[in-house]
Amino acid sequence: MKVAMASLDVQQIRSQFPILHQQVNGKPLIYFDNAATNQKPKRVIDALARYYENDNANIHRGIHTLAERATKAYEATRQAMQAFIHAKHEEEIIFTRGVTESINLVASSYGRAFLQSGDEVIVSGLEHHSNIVPWQMICGSAKQF
Repeated sequence: MKVAMASLDVQQIRSQFPILHQQVNGKPLIYFDNAATNQKPKRVIDALARYYENDNANIHRGIHTLAERATKAYEATRQAMQAFIHAKHEEEIIFTRGVTESINLVASSYGRAFLQSGDEVIVSGLEHHSNIVPWQMICGSAKQF
C-alpha cells in the first residue's frame, strides 16, 4: 500500500526555529543532536516566555490563581495531544522530560507486565544508548518478576 506524503517545505519549517537563523563555520546551522536537546520553534519559545511571565506556578498543587491557570493550561495541552494522536482517553497522555525518561518508562512498565525470564528484546545496532540501557536493565531483572 502506497501512502501519499505531502511535500515538506524545509525552508518554511527552518524559518520557525530562531536558532537555525545563524551560520556556523560559514554555513547555515544544521542541528542533529536531537537525542540530547531539541531546538524550539518560535511559538514554543513565546509560549514558554508567556508562561514564565504570567503563570509560573506548580501545577496540580496550589489553589491560588497562578497555579489554577498553570494547571488549566497543562491539562488543555493534554487534551490537545489526545486529539492530535487520536488517543481514546486523555489519561493515556503522559508527559515526560524527554525521550530517555519516556523509554525508561516504557521499558519498565512494559517489561514488568510482559517480559519473563528467557525472553529476548531486540534492538538495532544503530540505537542510541538511551534505547539500549533501559532494555538491558529490565531484561537483567526479568527473572525477578
